[in-house]
This record gives sequence, C-alpha cells and structure tokens, in this order.
Amino acid sequence: MHIIDRQSLEKIYTIYNRKKYISPDPLQFLSEYKKIEDREIVGLIASSLAYGRVSQILVSVGKILNLLGHRPKNFITASRSGKFSTFCKDFKHRFTSGCDIADFLSGIRKVLHLHGTLHDCFLKGYNPADKNILPAMTFFVKELKGESFQKSNTLLPDPEKKSACKRLNLYLRWMVRKDKVDPGGWAGVDASKLIIPLDTHMHRFGSMYNFTARINGDLKTALEVTEGFRMISPEDPVKYDFSITRFGIRNELNFDNLNKLFQS
Repeated sequence: MHIIDRQSLEKIYTIYNRKKYISPDPLQFLSEYKKIEDREIVGLIASSLAYGRVSQILVSVGKILNLLGHRPKNFITASRSGKFSTFCKDFKHRFTSGCDIADFLSGIRKVLHLHGTLHDCFLKGYNPADKNILPAMTFFVKELKGESFQKSNTLLPDPEKKSACKRLNLYLRWMVRKDKVDPGGWAGVDASKLIIPLDTHMHRFGSMYNFTARINGDLKTALEVTEGFRMISPEDPVKYDFSITRFGIRNELNFDNLNKLFQS
C-alpha cells in the first residue's frame, strides 16, 4: 500500500511548483495579461480548449487570443455576437468548431454585460457555507450558456451531469489560488472549496496513493481524490495539482521519478 503525507507532498511542491515547469501548458498564456478582467477571460478560453495534444492546444488558444488582441474584455464587450462568427469561421480544434467558439464568446459577452466580470458572475452563485464550489460552478456555467448555446458544444461542462469538469476546475485553480505558478486574482472564493482538476495523471496518482478505487474519471472520483488531499491539506486541497501532474506532462519526468522522490 502506498502512503503519502504532507511532508512528502511539500517536497514535490517546493521543487516543481515553479514557473520554469509551466511550459508546455495553456496556463502560460495568463502571465501575458496583467489586468484581472482580461486574465480571467484568457484563462477561461485557455482552459476550455485544454483537451487533446498539448502542442495543438497551444496553437488553438493562440489563434483565439490573437483575434481578441491585448484587451480581450474591451474587444468582447464592444463586439456584436455576429462578429464572433465571422472572426472564428475558419477555426477548428478537434471537436470544437468556429461556431462553438463564437457561441462561447457570445456567452462571455452576455455575462460581462450582465455582471461586469466573470468573477462577479461566479460570486453570485458562490456561498461560503457550501461544502465545495460545485453549486457556484453550476450557476456559472448556466449563466455562460444561456439559451442559445448548442448542445453539441463541449467547451463548457455540465456539472449536473456528473462529469469531472476537469477543465473548469483547472480554470478555477488558476483564478482562485495564488503562488509561483497560479496567478490568482479572484478574491472572495475560498481555496479550501476547490475541486481537483481530474485528468488521467491525477487519477493515476489518486489510485496509487489510495485516494480512490474508482475506475471512471467522473465527478465522484474527482471528489474522492480531492477529499484525499483535503485530509492532508484542508485549507488548500488542490495545492499539489500542478507539481504532481508535471510527472505526466513533461517529457523528462514520469511517475517512477515521482515514486522515488516520495521514498527518498
């Protein structure tokens, strides 16, 4: 049985939770935007497209950000929804079409006009008394989708359908936490309420260290893995996500390296 403690996790965090290990990761785009009102939009776009090969993710995110310019919020709020369809007509990222991106940007535009910022929208659905951020996530997604969002559009998950919502939880980690890697900026949301962004690497880690015995990478599994980390770090259960997943993402690292570090 593999057992892990906070001291071991802190060692990995200290070594690998650094900016030099960010690339290749869509998180790298956020550092280019100093204003939180722009960074939160960039983060939502980057995280929502974070599926498939990382090299293609970076290309696809870059294409959209180039269209939006240096001040994404100004561009989106000043544009008519029809303009997005024109700009994005040739876009394609795996299952995501230009129409999907146009709907997505239109949803962001609607939220910005109604709430001012994505942060303010999220806070409308957030209750500090909730066990986790799942209710706020559900509200946030409904506000972004509205009635015009196509059912075939996979850029935004439906938390009520019990998917792990990996990309949305990744986005929330970026926006809520602040350290050498995560830029933060969303005050008023408690990091203790965050849910682990469950990808194949974190699922594997959770299985290896007995946080979960579940095979399916769904919401229940994400919550079990989060609870495993919460037992160790109740104030910040997703703190170690970045450093651990480097061992599945970066070519020079693997889980054998990780196990050796825990055992040393």
